[in-house]
Amino acid sequence: MKVVGLTGGIATGKSTVGELLRARGVPVIDADVVARQVVAAGEPALAAIVERFGEEVLDTQGELDRAAMRARIARDPEARKGLEAITHPAILQSIADQLSELAAGGVPLAVVEAALMVETGSYRMYGDLVVVTTDASVQLHRVMARDEMTEEGARALIATQLPLADKEAVATHLIRNTGTLEALEARVDEVLASLR
Repeated sequence: MKVVGLTGGIATGKSTVGELLRARGVPVIDADVVARQVVAAGEPALAAIVERFGEEVLDTQGELDRAAMRARIARDPEARKGLEAITHPAILQSIADQLSELAAGGVPLAVVEAALMVETGSYRMYGDLVVVTTDASVQLHRVMARDEMTEEGARALIATQLPLADKEAVATHLIRNTGTLEALEARVDEVLASLR
């Protein structure tokens, strides 16, 4: 089975491309979804997080209090490292398990979608990397509209991510999402044909 990485910057359309691929029958494993699943109540990763950080990271239902955890890691870089040391192996194992199931089922092509694939270096695990990108001005306006942010806030949020040019530099396939949905669909079809 061929496994392809899919990534892009904030507000470039990576999730839309993932949905378009699913609509064309390609299984897409979303690392963000997996990240939520591995810290669900009853999962070993959540137990390890509570052991490391204490009960205050749980909400009243016994689920991970994401806001509390975000606040904790924002003020403590060591907390972020501790959290990632617990969650990253669990996420990678879950993705590997899902890929094994797909391969056993005879699926010829699968995609793993992750926002930080280039930053973490995990893109190297896949033979092909599809990077969804756009123009800086388009990205800025999408972030402002989507998150109802000021231009200053949107620029600050974009600046927390690796520049798009750095992601583009390691891509085997680029999808420039600067126009209409129809144009995006056409480009997805071209890339998919090439991948197959």
